[in-house]
Parts: sequence; C-alpha cells; structure tokens
Amino acid sequence: MCGARDEGIWFDERWRLARVTGVGVPLVLMLYSRDHYDMADLSDEMAAELGVLTTHIVRHVQALPHISRAHVYRIGDGAAHLHIWFFARPEGQAQLYGSWLPVWDDLLPEYPADVADMDAAAVADALVTSYGGRRSATDEQTDA
Repeated sequence: MCGARDEGIWFDERWRLARVTGVGVPLVLMLYSRDHYDMADLSDEMAAELGVLTTHIVRHVQALPHISRAHVYRIGDGAAHLHIWFFARPEGQAQLYGSWLPVWDDLLPEYPADVADMDAAAVADALVTSYGGRRSATDEQTDA
C-alpha cells in the first residue's frame, strides 16, 4: 500500500482514493493515507481530516442516482496501513442491508467496470469541488 501512494482516482497531499475492481456491488472505493499510518497513529489534525473527508465521500457516493447508501468500514487485519472501505449499496436491493454487504459482494457477479468507472469519476469530480484535491492525471486524460 505504501508503494502505491500515487495510484487512485483522487488525491491531496495526505490522502488518496482508489476504486476497487472486480466487485459485485456498484462501487467500492478505498481511502488510504498516502504516507504510512494506521488509524491509531494519526495526529488529531489528520484524524479530523479523515472524518470530514469520509463524510464528503459518503455524500457523493449516495448522490449517485442508483445508490441508496454508502457503507463505511475499517477492516483489514494484517495490513498496518490505514485504509477505509466505502461500499455502495444499490437502490432497491433490501437483501443487501446492513453489515452483510461485503459478504454479499463476494457472492454477486462482477458489476460492469465501465459503469463503476463512470461512478468513481463522478465521485472524484464532486470531491474536488467540495473538498479540494485533484483527480488522477490518467483519469482526466481518459475523460477528455
């Protein structure tokens, strides 16, 4: 995770957001610290940024027209680099409610990558507008 500090769809000086591929729900994003921290290592300033940034990401995921909820998880024992998961629960699929969403994700067929890429780009663009930071140079070239 530390070696991938410049990979993702959105960045600022301390954080990066990436899309997780090969999933069954419409969108899974992961927020990482760009430098090596675990949650307990964060300064109060970075912890406050994490809270505000998490809220912005949730707002933008839930603003997608076919998404009902953004689930936020901190899981990943064995990876001592901070990463926060954002799972988009699709609208109208009540069976995916609650904490079982990541389990369902493993059982569902893969969601179309082109749709997930467009949704991820929309979230990244909205994040630049609402929070700051920048899009990936590769994503910006692809969108042009």
